[in-house]
Amino acid sequence: MSLAISIEDLSFGYKDQQRKNFSHLHLHIQKGERFGIFGPNGAGKTTLMNIMTGLLEYESGSVKLLGHEVKNNKKNITKLFGFVPQDFSFYHELSPAENMEFFGAWAGLNKKQIQRKITELLTVLGLEDVRNKPVQKFSGGMKRRINLAIAVMNEPQVLFMDEPTVGVDVQTRNAIIEYLKELNKKGTTLVYTSHQLSEAEQLCERIALIDEGKIVANDTLINLYKEHQQDGLEKLFLELTGKEFRD
Repeated sequence: MSLAISIEDLSFGYKDQQRKNFSHLHLHIQKGERFGIFGPNGAGKTTLMNIMTGLLEYESGSVKLLGHEVKNNKKNITKLFGFVPQDFSFYHELSPAENMEFFGAWAGLNKKQIQRKITELLTVLGLEDVRNKPVQKFSGGMKRRINLAIAVMNEPQVLFMDEPTVGVDVQTRNAIIEYLKELNKKGTTLVYTSHQLSEAEQLCERIALIDEGKIVANDTLINLYKEHQQDGLEKLFLELTGKEFRD
């Protein structure tokens, strides 16, 4: 299989920190994978995702998205991926349809494509009945679904997700996970991070565990469970990263 993400010898550190977040990091994610990135608070999960999407510029090494060096091709790669950030990324005073029209146009879709995607996504994500109501009146779960809908307007080849279901109920979480699996079946590579480890077991086929800026495990869940003689991701997580508090 060819690579969706190729990270080679990556080094990165924030200007106000003496210690680097990453030093000589290597990571490969295959096209079509459902890949999870996990670790304790402060491990570098969100930082790594922001580097992969071009929001943060790395000092040295190589980060390629579908063969394109991220820091040299920021404008070109935006059409290749979608990003579901942890924070809501839309206009609260607008309706779902208005938000999707705006972000669809920003992604380069024409009017016909935008209307087709609005109808398709709002129906699949159970939001058709509220398509013209202000998002600010929605529940947290509905807002999470809008966040997701906006991210997939451009039918991305790679979808990055940072805590996409935080604060939602069981029904919404299940609906989002099932939709993501269907998206993956159609060829979209999923790159996902969350503190919801039971959810991760439903969604991810292969994972990387990061601790203090280093990858401490990188394999399929089946192989990692067998290697470490564990029967769940939470137990594996605690074995590899320890039980002390991380704040």
